[in-house]
Amino acid sequence: MALTDSDYLRQLQALLPPGPAWPKDDNALLTRLLSGLSEELARVDGRAWQIAEEADPRTVAELFADWERVAGLPDACAVVFGGTQTVAKRRAALVGRLATLGGQSPAYFIALAASIGYAITITEFRAHTVEDDVNYALYDSAWNFAWQVNAALNTINEITVDMTVEDPLAAWGNALLECVINRLKPAQTTVLYSYT
Repeated sequence: MALTDSDYLRQLQALLPPGPAWPKDDNALLTRLLSGLSEELARVDGRAWQIAEEADPRTVAELFADWERVAGLPDACAVVFGGTQTVAKRRAALVGRLATLGGQSPAYFIALAASIGYAITITEFRAHTVEDDVNYALYDSAWNFAWQVNAALNTINEITVDMTVEDPLAAWGNALLECVINRLKPAQTTVLYSYT
């Protein structure tokens, strides 16, 4: 927490040697001089605390554009979403880009979709073998590298308390889901989308 000018004034007065040549009463000329110095010290201290906040992408304000540039944002998925996003969504994308480790499991992609507001399930395919049931579909070995995302036909993203008055009350569509999944899927795989 930043120190106030009165905190700095008390500290500066405590550094003075004892004696009548160094008065500490409020109307003394030396106290007024130290008061002016303490205001500047408090301003610099407060600014230092603000700079510390700028070093964390979860609390950044002034350097938000620089953090986005370093993280490669906004990316193509932000453009698909409509070009402009809320500050809360931009911040979530920034923190996600910097903190996400990635993954290949269905659980990872289900959690990823949930983080951007979509409820999905994933169907994995595998090649048919002689040990499979007769009702199992006849897939060849290429299907080992395909998987399917199952989602609602029109997912609705509604406004939250983190959004501003300039944001729409709701947005429909699955373009953002497809963009994010296609960007993060393993390169050797093919993703199919099934909307119900």
